[in-house]
Amino acid sequence: MKVTDVSVFLVGAAWRNYVFVKIQTDSGLVGWGEATLGWKETAVRELIVDFGRRYVVGQDPFDIEAIWFKLYQIEHNTGPVMYSAMAGIEMALWDIAGKACGQPVYNLVGGKVRNKVKAYANGWYSSTKDLKELADKAKQVKQRGYRALKFDPFGPGGREISRADLRRACETVGAVRGAVGDDVDILLEFHGRFSPIMALEAIRAMVPYNPGWCEEPIPAHNQESMAQVVAGSPLRVATGEHTYSRFGFLDLLQHKAAHVIQPDITYAGGFLETKKIAALAETYYVSVAPHNCDGPLKTIAGIHLAANLPNFLILETFQDYDVPWRENLTSGTPQVKDGFYEVPSAAGWGLQVNEAAIAAHPEDPDAKLNMFSSDWEERMCR
Repeated sequence: MKVTDVSVFLVGAAWRNYVFVKIQTDSGLVGWGEATLGWKETAVRELIVDFGRRYVVGQDPFDIEAIWFKLYQIEHNTGPVMYSAMAGIEMALWDIAGKACGQPVYNLVGGKVRNKVKAYANGWYSSTKDLKELADKAKQVKQRGYRALKFDPFGPGGREISRADLRRACETVGAVRGAVGDDVDILLEFHGRFSPIMALEAIRAMVPYNPGWCEEPIPAHNQESMAQVVAGSPLRVATGEHTYSRFGFLDLLQHKAAHVIQPDITYAGGFLETKKIAALAETYYVSVAPHNCDGPLKTIAGIHLAANLPNFLILETFQDYDVPWRENLTSGTPQVKDGFYEVPSAAGWGLQVNEAAIAAHPEDPDAKLNMFSSDWEERMCR
């Protein structure tokens, strides 16, 4: 079996364009992957087309390690655009391999360690300004069956915030805690906005509300500063969505710069690369909660990965709080029930992609998000 074609589809989805990768073979098997990298989608698309032409067409789709290594070693200028392009290709190859073997992808990398995957809701908080409305929306998340939810209580970004704004953030978190009670995990998103000392002040202010973690309290890429925050934090610190490949996570883990790591299957370089990252984290006894803010193909890959990882904690999902036509893009997509995804058993990823639905939602050049804008939540959340 040989690869005959690599093609890319951009799907305008409110505040980002999904990037779907389709790989065809001479046997008739087709594989799908996702390479969504918010606001850099066109660069990713061009790189996938180029990589496909130069490295993938004509190859055996089972040679996933060899193709990934060649891209990494020869191209060499790594970063999120390149890793996302590699991931979209790699994920589509796994889909083909699973279909060829008649097995779900997780069975090709060691099988299941769990039958259900715990998920947390994101995208539900379209406004944090009206606390009653926010509390009502939090209750609705709980009524859907979710046992965990995440949101950002801090408004537009900045390295420092005023005392008044921090009090307001505390009131916001308090309103959500009061709405959902103590049996739902509240996960706090800081979006990498603070200085280390401001981050610690904000984290300490959140202690009374017992959040499950504080995510990306400072910008990524300075592991010594992140380690400073982790060492001084009375709450769990989660980070990693802007850390790329096992090589980046080795640096993060060696610095003891996270209590929970959050590799994004796409940004980090693919399904197998994220499994390797998780294995590295396991040697440090660190749990893994994959970042997953994009489309349904990344979500299904996250479910397969979570089913396989011994040190998995929880999976992010926007599934119930995304564009209303999201479910039209694929069939066979698992749904969150009582806070969990059931692990699928069909071959490959177990999804069928609807190309007509893709065509109905073409690329949107204005699908962007500015988190310094005062109304960014209204653009991102339903």
